[in-house]
Amino acid sequence: MPLLLGIDNGLTVTKAVIFDETGRVLATARRRVAQSMPQPRHVERDMDALWTQTAAAVAEAVAASGRPPSQIAAVAATAHGDGLYLLDGAARPLGPGILSLDSRAGDLAETWRRDGTADAALARTGQMPHASAPSAILAWIRDRQPDRFDRIGHVLACKDWLAFCLTGHIGTDLTEASTAFTDVRTQAFDPGALAVFGLGGLSDALPVIALPDQVIGRVTATAAAATGLVPGTPVVAGLHDVTASALGAGGYAEGTVAIVAGTYSINETVTRRPRADARWFCRNGLRRGEWNAMSISPASAANYDWFLDTLCGGDRTVAEAQGRPFHAAVIPEIEAAMARPSTVIFHPFLFGSPHGPHASAGFLGLHGWHDRGAMLRAVVEGIAFNHRHHVDALRDGFAPGAARLTGGISRSPVFAQLFADALAMPVATSDTEEAAAWGAALCAGSGVGLFASPRHDPRDMAALTRTYRPDPGRSADLGRRYAVFADLVDALSPLWPRIEALGT
Repeated sequence: MPLLLGIDNGLTVTKAVIFDETGRVLATARRRVAQSMPQPRHVERDMDALWTQTAAAVAEAVAASGRPPSQIAAVAATAHGDGLYLLDGAARPLGPGILSLDSRAGDLAETWRRDGTADAALARTGQMPHASAPSAILAWIRDRQPDRFDRIGHVLACKDWLAFCLTGHIGTDLTEASTAFTDVRTQAFDPGALAVFGLGGLSDALPVIALPDQVIGRVTATAAAATGLVPGTPVVAGLHDVTASALGAGGYAEGTVAIVAGTYSINETVTRRPRADARWFCRNGLRRGEWNAMSISPASAANYDWFLDTLCGGDRTVAEAQGRPFHAAVIPEIEAAMARPSTVIFHPFLFGSPHGPHASAGFLGLHGWHDRGAMLRAVVEGIAFNHRHHVDALRDGFAPGAARLTGGISRSPVFAQLFADALAMPVATSDTEEAAAWGAALCAGSGVGLFASPRHDPRDMAALTRTYRPDPGRSADLGRRYAVFADLVDALSPLWPRIEALGT
C-alpha cells in the first residue's frame, strides 16, 4: 500500500506525518523551530535551522512508520502563509525568515490605508495589505535595509523554501502566490500589483506558479541523506496552510465556512466568483476559476492558552505532574460558569485583532465576586465572538449556511457547541488527525494519481463528522452578549492608541 508524507510547518513547530492511502496516520514526528525577536515587532527564524529541524522530523517519522521509505509515493509541504523567506541570487537565505506574526511593517500598512495605496491594492489583488503581508515587509526592507533589498534574488513563502530544500526547485503554488502580487481576476502574478507598492523592480524575483498537486521536482540525494527519503521521490508544490487545514478537515467547499481556531482566527469559504472586500482576502483556490475568501485575525485560541499558562500555572503544574490533562480539569468550571448569568466580557486581542494594530485585550464587567470559571467563560466566548465578526462578513458576502470547525479547542464538545450557539449556525467537527498535513498529503496523492483530485478524500467523512446545532435560547443570549462585545469594541477604539502610547 503506498504512503504519503505531509509536512506541516507552523509558527513554532514543524511536523512530518506519514499517512497510508486511506488517510490513516502511521507516524508523526515534531521538532521545535526557535523564533527570534531581535527587537519589538520583529519575529524571525533561521532558515537553515528550519530545514534541519524539518529534515530531522521527516527522518524520525520515516523510521517510526515501520514501513520502508520506498513506499512513500509522494511528498507535499504546507506552512504558515504570509511573512517572507528571501533568497539571494545564489539561492542562499538572504537573512532570517520573517514569520506571519511579524508586525514591523504595521505602520507602513496603516499609511497605505490612509493614502489610497490599500484601496488600489484591494481593487487589483483582492485584499488589503497588512503588517505581515509580503508587500508590506518587502517595502519595509526597501526603505530600512536597502542593501538587503538590492540582493533579493527570489521571493518565497515558508513552504516554498522547504520544497526547494527537498528538490532544488524554486517556485510556489497557486494558493500561496495570491498573498500579495496576483491579479484577483487572472489569478496570475501582475507587474501592476508590484507597482502599486513601489516594488516594480522585483518582477524577476517572483517564483513560477504551479498547481498545489503538481509535481515540481524530486527528492535530491542531499535531501534524501538528511530525511531518510528515497532519492527521486516525487514532491508536489503544496499549499498555504489555511487552505490545507480546510481541505484536510473536510471543510473546503462552497456554502461552508471552514473555521480554524488556533493562533489565528481563520474563517474561509470557497467561491466561484472573485469578490473583493476589505473584510476578507480574496485569494486563489486549489484550481483556477476558484477562489478562497478568508477573513482572518491573530485573535483566537492562543488567548485561551495564554490564560491557562499565565494565570493557572500552579494548578496546571500540579495536574500535569499527576498525569491529569489540565485542559479537561477546567472544562467543568467553564460549564458551571455558563449556567450562571455573567456580566464579564473579554476582548481576545492579546496578539492582534481585526480592529487595527493598537487594539488590546481586556476584561470588562469584571467584579470581585467573579471566579476563574467566569473569566474562562468570557475568554472562550470572546474567541467565538471574534470568529463571529469574521463569519458575519463572509455570510454577508457569500451566504454560507454551515461551518466546519478545526483546531485544538474543537475537540471539546463544550467549545464546539459554544461556536454553534455563538454563530447561530450548525457547526461540524471531524476526527481528523493533523488536518493541515493531511490536506498536503491529499495534494501529494493527487499529484501521483492516487486520488482523482485533492478534493477526493478517500475517508468516510460522514462517519468522522459530528454536527452541533445551535440551541435557540442559548443562541439568543449569546447574540445579546455579542452585541455588547461589539459595542465595546466601537467605544474603546478611540482609546486604544492612547493606551498603547503609555508604553512608549
